[in-house]
Amino acid sequence: MSTDVTSRKGELDEVINQPLSAQKLPRWTPWAVLAASVVVGFAVTWPFGRPLAGVVVVAALANLLLTYAVSTAREGARKAKDRLATAMVTTAFLIALVPLVSVVFTVVAEGATRFDVEFFTYSMRGIVGEGGGALHAIWGTVIVTLLATLISVPIGLLAAVYLVEYGRGRLKRWITFLVDVMTGIPSIVAGLFAVAVFVLFAGPGIRLGVMGAIALSVLMIPVVVRSTEEMLKLVPHELREASYALGVPKWRTIVKVVLRTSVSGIATAVTLAVARVAGETAPLLITLGITQGTNFNPLEGRMATLPVFTYYSYTQPGVPPEFAVDRAWTAALVLIILVMALNLVARMISRFFSPKGSR
Repeated sequence: MSTDVTSRKGELDEVINQPLSAQKLPRWTPWAVLAASVVVGFAVTWPFGRPLAGVVVVAALANLLLTYAVSTAREGARKAKDRLATAMVTTAFLIALVPLVSVVFTVVAEGATRFDVEFFTYSMRGIVGEGGGALHAIWGTVIVTLLATLISVPIGLLAAVYLVEYGRGRLKRWITFLVDVMTGIPSIVAGLFAVAVFVLFAGPGIRLGVMGAIALSVLMIPVVVRSTEEMLKLVPHELREASYALGVPKWRTIVKVVLRTSVSGIATAVTLAVARVAGETAPLLITLGITQGTNFNPLEGRMATLPVFTYYSYTQPGVPPEFAVDRAWTAALVLIILVMALNLVARMISRFFSPKGSR
């Protein structure tokens, strides 16, 4: 026992007696260490043909070890541990960033081939081989996603308000359980559900745009409910109590205070839900099918969407295949741009409609 106390006292004295003007590494040291680590990565992997993945892994490990060694020699063990932790977090972030950058770079490089005016102004009606575009698929994606949003947002928002503000007892537990189950169902199950419902009334073989919207709404509703529920829970209870103290009814408090305060978070939740379903392919394959022309009526006939258009263009390209493959890559690029645009809209809503604090 006395040995532990003496050891701890010695460590404390060492920290206290450490001079305030301890030596620090120059600002250029991390970059020099990184350059040396890259050199080590190339040197170690040289006999194996310098594979990119091997160079990155070896360089990352060398960077951690060199950072800790250089900092220990110059700044001491405590500062070296801090720099090592920082280097580990930065390395993990860069590793997580590699797949995202790779996907974006590949899609942009491959999709730029057909990113022209014709792609956005022509459909595939009467087109064989070269030419044509995805106008019909773009309109189909916009219509089906918008219709699914119109179905899902009111239901999800009202369900979240009920769970947070009114829900009690067994009914609340059952709704929460069903939302959890719906969150984890495969997307193909949502498509099969929509097909089963419409087959009961219209017979087999039917394909409609509204079927795809209903299938997507099954996937959107639990995301909207869960995200909105968390946003509503973040609203301080003091705001509700202050409104009640002024004699404001509960429904008006929810509309004017609770929802108004959490509008930015709700907008983000809706955007995440739209992004969740905008790229879905499996439910749309069995509910919408595919068509070569533009269809603006979701209640009549098949509709094309960008995910399904991409799938068929890549898996059934025809002869010669290179033209359809180019259209598939460009459709994927357009889909990514649409999701990015939705995120920008959500940020604008969050900025302009969130409550402004007073000084």
